[in-house]
Amino acid sequence: MGRKTKIDWCDSSWNPITGCLHGCAYCYADRMARRFGCHMKPETDFPVLDYPIRNTDTYAYMRVAGISAGTIQPYPYDFTPTFHKYRLKIPQDWKKPQTIFVCSMADMFGEWVPDEWIDQIFTACLAAPQHRYLFLTKNGKRYIELAKKGIMPDTENFWYGCSVTRPDEPFFFSDRYKTFASIEPILEPFDWVPGLNHIELPDWIITGAETGNRKDKARPEKDWLDGIVNGCAEYHIPLFMKESLLALMGDDFRQEFPWK
Repeated sequence: MGRKTKIDWCDSSWNPITGCLHGCAYCYADRMARRFGCHMKPETDFPVLDYPIRNTDTYAYMRVAGISAGTIQPYPYDFTPTFHKYRLKIPQDWKKPQTIFVCSMADMFGEWVPDEWIDQIFTACLAAPQHRYLFLTKNGKRYIELAKKGIMPDTENFWYGCSVTRPDEPFFFSDRYKTFASIEPILEPFDWVPGLNHIELPDWIITGAETGNRKDKARPEKDWLDGIVNGCAEYHIPLFMKESLLALMGDDFRQEFPWK
């Protein structure tokens, strides 16, 4: 629902939406949801949960070994896109300011996600302004569509990121909004972030290697990051390397935040 996280560039993750349809082979969220999900079949293609599902019935309980009966199930339908409306007030319950990764187990801005879901999540964020919210998508053009509709807030504590793995994938940057690029997992060399110039730049860049034991797992070389490192230095962009790059980068490893 909402919890501390092992993701090293935020304090907590909060998942009012779970599930995704991108089908990325390297997706950790897909693997996790299928492993810990209840394998239940939803009644609709994109279910909306006003109340949490608990493993009180035999069907769900048998598929979540070692968890006591009555426990709330975070992925009742595995990786089917699901809106957990009952989670919307969680940020208001966290009084201490945190940097929150919103929908770490989903793509909140996927083409299949209704505007109404997104609008309700933004409203929930605005109701808890003590936090910083990080959004991330592989579908950056949705940001543009939402901005034109007047749905996307442009407050200082809302950060809009694009997730890319290769230099030819599109980014979203804007002078109006706080933006960042997450180059993770890095699947091939980056000469620099494409399409950028001295006028249009992200406020932050995150990069990391693929984790897990996938058979065709990409193993980056240090020179794959040369363009990113040099470009960030030239344009004074904070660069955050995930722990997955620590052994590879050695003394060149860095973890910079734009708000510190």
